[in-house]
Amino acid sequence: MPLLKPAPCAAKLRVILAAAAMLGSWQRAVPCVGDDEIPNRPRVPGVLRLHQRLRLEDPPGSGRWVVEERVVEWRAADTAIIICDMWDGHYVEHAAHRVAVMAPHVNEVITAARDRGVMIIHAPSDVMDQYADTPFRRRMQQAPFVEPPVPILSNCPLDPKHEPPLPIDDRLPSDDPLPRPAVKHFSRQHPAIAIVGYDGVSDNGQEIYNFCRQQGITNIAILGVHTNMCVLGRSFGIRQMVRLGMNVVLVRDLTDALYDPRQPPYVSHARGTELVIEHIEKYWCPSIESIDLTRVVPGSDGP
Repeated sequence: MPLLKPAPCAAKLRVILAAAAMLGSWQRAVPCVGDDEIPNRPRVPGVLRLHQRLRLEDPPGSGRWVVEERVVEWRAADTAIIICDMWDGHYVEHAAHRVAVMAPHVNEVITAARDRGVMIIHAPSDVMDQYADTPFRRRMQQAPFVEPPVPILSNCPLDPKHEPPLPIDDRLPSDDPLPRPAVKHFSRQHPAIAIVGYDGVSDNGQEIYNFCRQQGITNIAILGVHTNMCVLGRSFGIRQMVRLGMNVVLVRDLTDALYDPRQPPYVSHARGTELVIEHIEKYWCPSIESIDLTRVVPGSDGP
């Protein structure tokens, strides 16, 4: 007697069951995101090539500083850009104007870096209420606590054990002709800087450290204002991130100091900013130009 062919319905059922089994195994292999959990960016291949500039005392103790340039490579997936205090206003009108000019370029740079897989962290201090309950804020808050290797301070002032006084006098920092009272003139980050996609929002050093540890981020590029104050001294600023053992660079063409040329050393505002950058290159971390964050080594980002 010839073998009977399976009924069409039975054959279809076997196909459906096999497909369901394959789908189930695939789903088990893909990490699930809870209903209340905000998804984080995918880690993608790609290597940034950074042209770092730093200053070395040669010989030590001589007071003679030489510029040294080094080329290093950072994986984009291990890198975050922190945008420091790029507010929509400031009690120093000249400072607010300089931020407004800088903001569109910041947006161009972080857009290119984001598209290459770099994490973007927006840190406009003291306006977190504007971002409460947004996915960008919750993404940073949901990272589990990680005990830091050193205390994370709410403010990191000048450290005389590690650095001499700053090369500019910033006790009266307003370069406006008629300075205004130093009161809050801002409410959010400058609107020219987009917050989108997998970006994060936080002004808390512990939150940012938690998130970086969770995501395997070891490289930090800091930009924003003001170089001699918040960029150096915030809980997520250069001093703190260096103490936490992160690889840190200052983006020197996207920063600005708060300095008045009527104060010592009586140089232009632009030169005052350069002097602070040089101080950072001597005592804290190298600097780079922003273009290094916008592209990867050809061929490093996959087929």
